[in-house]
Amino acid sequence: MRRRLLGKSEDNDPMSVVSNLFDVAMVFAVALMVALVSRYNMTEMFSQEDFTMVKNPGKENMEIISKEGEKINRYTPQNDDSQSQGDKGKRVGTAYQLENGDIIYIPED
Repeated sequence: MRRRLLGKSEDNDPMSVVSNLFDVAMVFAVALMVALVSRYNMTEMFSQEDFTMVKNPGKENMEIISKEGEKINRYTPQNDDSQSQGDKGKRVGTAYQLENGDIIYIPED
């Protein structure tokens, strides 16, 4: 009887703790990703619909993110490659989309 109690190797295996920690870390990582997606309202990234969204409109760190099918494009005006070619544009106005779908353009003076 004593031999059976001392012979169990799973009770003395220090590597079993590491495998349990890996499982806990994976569950935590998935939970963190779900929390971040729901917090920042990024659920559109997982839908099948195409969309375009503007982060920080009118500011220096503005970004335009668009999804077309499976491809996600990210455009940051200050990091644009066209600056080296001298094709940099400037802001000439603002466009607003109304609730009924009409778009109004207001030029800047």
